[in-house]
Amino acid sequence: MSKRIFRKYDEPDRPGLTYQERFQGEDKGLITCWEVGRKMKMDQPDLAECAMRGELPPMDWKGGVEKPLKNTTNKIGTLFYLAQWQGLRGEDLDIDLGSEPELTCSKTGVKVVCTGDYKKYANDGIKETTTSKKSQVELWNTKG
Repeated sequence: MSKRIFRKYDEPDRPGLTYQERFQGEDKGLITCWEVGRKMKMDQPDLAECAMRGELPPMDWKGGVEKPLKNTTNKIGTLFYLAQWQGLRGEDLDIDLGSEPELTCSKTGVKVVCTGDYKKYANDGIKETTTSKKSQVELWNTKG
């Protein structure tokens, strides 16, 4: 049976957690990624507007799309990306750990399959770029 990770958008952040508590708990780090996305929404409103239009901007996790892909219209992304994207859009966190939801970028038309399976996203041959102003770790460190 799969596990659903859900948090309402207006729930407060969880300050003071250790790395183990953030990334090795039942949610596998998805709540932390979503919390970072909510912070990015406030710090980077232009990026949040892109996400609200259905774009999949490059962020800290594999899943973003800057331009159309040359040899395919599909890409593998992570559930971490999906969680951060939901936070960036101002949405509740709502992810089923056993699912592989598909998102299609409104800007590029590229379909991204979000997975929690490391083997699927670790070596898919697509180099990621990051456009966020602070790294994931910097944002986590400012929260706790």
